[in-house]
Amino acid sequence: MPVLHLPYALVGHRGAMAESPENTLASFRLAEKIGVHELEFDIRLSADGIAIVLHDATLDRTASEESGRGLGPVAELPYERIAAVDVGVGEKVPTFEEVLDATTVTLQVEIKAVDAVPEVARIVASRPYDARRIRFTSFLPDALLRLRQLAPDVPRGLITVGYPDAERHTGGIEEVLVETAASALYSGWDGLTRDVVRGLQDTGYEVGAWPVRGVDDVRIGLAWGLVSGTVDDPRAAREWLAEARQVV
Repeated sequence: MPVLHLPYALVGHRGAMAESPENTLASFRLAEKIGVHELEFDIRLSADGIAIVLHDATLDRTASEESGRGLGPVAELPYERIAAVDVGVGEKVPTFEEVLDATTVTLQVEIKAVDAVPEVARIVASRPYDARRIRFTSFLPDALLRLRQLAPDVPRGLITVGYPDAERHTGGIEEVLVETAASALYSGWDGLTRDVVRGLQDTGYEVGAWPVRGVDDVRIGLAWGLVSGTVDDPRAAREWLAEARQVV
């Protein structure tokens, strides 16, 4: 009988995006209601220096009406203009602080733009209670390096499309983990194996995988001792986790 490593956290990717507009307060609240263990969301900076929660560099994909499209990069727009755009069922792009106010679970805060780091670090420093439930993450080593300087006490995790992700990290993922003093790797499945995971774990790193799209992915996560799986559909994922934990 295989040994199942628990616990295993279900991470709501941009909230409960299968049922609610991604990266909105409604999506985060629904994901918490469904029962995710953690939430993942993305941070950018508006032209007037507000840390906002948005995945893309523009509003073109997520705006629910044409009037919200074609406005250009959000980095060139004041937050007042960004917040006026409906991104689904009357929801707006929230600020980082609004998401902190609206949530209670552990947060994976993904930095999409390095220039957002000083503002994010300032906010977290002003909210020590929330700092204890945050892990900063990024695909960008430069963002993690800046976070190491400005928010050294908040743990960091590197996100990769797979392992070894040699095109982005020519010196190797392990080199980036050391340079940024990251404590976790969140990897896409490509190239990820049990031996790779165990090697990283033996070196002291936590490992999570994304995306999780079915019960078989959850079973792998449990068997490999992954700390988490990132899901678009938390409601379905709760069922996958319950099924995967049934040992026959």
